[in-house]
Formats: sequence, C-alpha cells, structure tokens
Amino acid sequence: MKKLNVVIADDHPIVLLGVRELVERDVHFSVVGEAVSSVGLIELLEQQPVDLVITDFNMPADSPYGDGLKLVGYLQRHFPNVQVLVLTMISNPLILTRLHELGVLGVIQKSQLHNEIEIALKAVASGKPFHSAGAAPTSVVESSTALDERFARLSPKEHEILRLFVAGLSVNEIARSQNRSAKTISAQKVAAMRKLEVASDQDLLAYCLERKLFN
Repeated sequence: MKKLNVVIADDHPIVLLGVRELVERDVHFSVVGEAVSSVGLIELLEQQPVDLVITDFNMPADSPYGDGLKLVGYLQRHFPNVQVLVLTMISNPLILTRLHELGVLGVIQKSQLHNEIEIALKAVASGKPFHSAGAAPTSVVESSTALDERFARLSPKEHEILRLFVAGLSVNEIARSQNRSAKTISAQKVAAMRKLEVASDQDLLAYCLERKLFN
C-alpha cells in the first residue's frame, strides 16, 4: 500500500518532534515536510503531493495566510484534496464548531495529543471518519441569533475597547488613546469577554474576526 504524505506545521520544535515521532510509528504514513509558519506550510504544499496536514491553530502572525480560522479556510479553498488535522489548546465551542464547519478532519487538543493523533491516523488510513473529542454540538450558523444577543450586551465603552483591540492595539495603547488607566481598560476587556463567553485573547480575536464584527 502506498504511504500517505504528511506535512506537520507548528512553531514549537518540541511539538514538531513529538508529532513526527507519532506519525512515523504508523507504517501507512510518511512525513515529507515540516514548517514553523503558515508561509512555510503553503510552500511545502505547493512543492509536492500531500495527503494530510497536521497544523497548530496558533502560528506566527506575520503571514499573509494568517493562522487559525483564516489559515484553515485558505487550505480548504486552495488544497481541497488535502485533509487537515488541527492541534490546539483552545476549548471555545464557537471556534471548535467553526473549524468543523470549514471541513477539517478533526481538532485535537494538545493535552490529548498522543491518543488522539493515533486514533485520527488510523481513521485516515482506513478511510473512515474521525470524531475528535473536541467537536462542539451547536452550529455557529444556527446559533447566530444567540451570538448577536451576546454582542448586544456590550456597553459602548466595551465595544470601543474591543474594536481597538481587534485593530491590533495593546491594552496599554488603548489606555493611552482613551486617557484611562491600563487597569481600567483591562477590566473592561475582561468584562466584554465574559459577555461574549470567550476565555482567551486568541478566542476573542477569532470570534470577532469570524463574525466580521468590526469590518
């Protein structure tokens, strides 16, 4: 049986090494490339036939291909025959569901890396579907009304802080622009995150960008 070509992308060398070792234990797969950025990943995909990409959700930001949802969307549009496994520490249901809606093979929590990758590889090799433990039950599309209601809870100040944060300003820069203390800005950002039900800055950015809240 012909081996399936795999490319691994992660900006942490230890993760790259660990994933490579796990993949190479399976005789059905061959690791044909590694990348530490989305630019490097796309270059590898353009150079050779690849059957499976295993990529981290969070990658270095200085890339036209981005990371997270933007990168996965690009992969699905330009390399539709390549299956994609996403590695992440994100547990937000909105993000996890959106990844599945984009058509990824599965989302693997890094805390479950060893067990989940082995199960996923067996599914790919046998042509069977892989049901990752992180799959969320509710569709982002179906829950759009609820998301709009969450966003409507934001105060005008919280809305402005999020707009500036998504535009790339740090908490300290926002504080200076608003003539307020960094402590106050941070508290209002945290309050807004609670209302939107996101737990990290990465989830917050993905939420706002995916919903095009400030376009």
